[in-house]
Amino acid sequence: MPRQRLCILSRKKSLYSTSRLVEAAREQGAHPIVMDTLRCTLVVAPAGNSLFYRGLPVEGLAAAIPRIGASITGYGMAVVSHLETMNIPVANPAGAIARSRDKLRCLQLLAQAGVDVPRTVMATVGAKVRHLVDAVGGLPCIIKLLRGTQGVGVMIANTRAEAETIVQTFWGLGQDVCLQEFITESSGKDVRALVVGDEVVGAMRRQAQGGEFRSNIHRGGEAKSLRLDKHYQETAVRAAKTIGLTVCGVDMLEGKTGPKVMELNSSPGFEGLEQATKKDIAGAIVRHTLQLSR
Repeated sequence: MPRQRLCILSRKKSLYSTSRLVEAAREQGAHPIVMDTLRCTLVVAPAGNSLFYRGLPVEGLAAAIPRIGASITGYGMAVVSHLETMNIPVANPAGAIARSRDKLRCLQLLAQAGVDVPRTVMATVGAKVRHLVDAVGGLPCIIKLLRGTQGVGVMIANTRAEAETIVQTFWGLGQDVCLQEFITESSGKDVRALVVGDEVVGAMRRQAQGGEFRSNIHRGGEAKSLRLDKHYQETAVRAAKTIGLTVCGVDMLEGKTGPKVMELNSSPGFEGLEQATKKDIAGAIVRHTLQLSR
């Protein structure tokens, strides 16, 4: 039997998550092909859509794992959508990636489905910032860019003057922002659960260091393996299903009433998670994606 050809859409082969997916694919008897998303050429034709990579036709793909960075979301989603029209199974559909990248849209859908999320508000230029602060429960409050990633574009305002300055600055730069309630009991920490298919395959608690309120690993946060209780696991899986993702990182705050879902990451890095949990996260992702092709 010929080996299944598994496409991994990624800008760099050397990235930890990409190299681990390649390793896991080989261990499971598949033939991994890493394709730089921006080097893909999409051909739409009456006879059927096709894909070229570096000028050569791409054929015989069993499935694809999209690793779409935030900076190339637009073209990345076009490539994923194109693969879908070619009937190639993808770990995360383009529509689901788009929903996860728009923070407000993601929270709207989660809240509509009954998933607990932090109180969030958005308004356009000209709105009274003090009213927005009051709407999320007062100070301190979190201010976020709608399409930030890895903690970039996330700030905390402790005074009304700070909130006014931050919001007006972002608006002045043409950026859409939302304000979010500050969950005091979860200050400086959050939970990252990695969902693959219908289960959480690994989880960790991230703790901010050195006075930083953002717990992202890229911001110096410290990660520790965590055994999630049933409620947190069910919440993470439910959130992923609501947005339509089968592989994703679900970030949750530990509120007094239970988990509050902050956001979903459709291309989660898992170096910190594998190191913290000693689990084969890459293997779980590859196994799930290859099953989609069957």
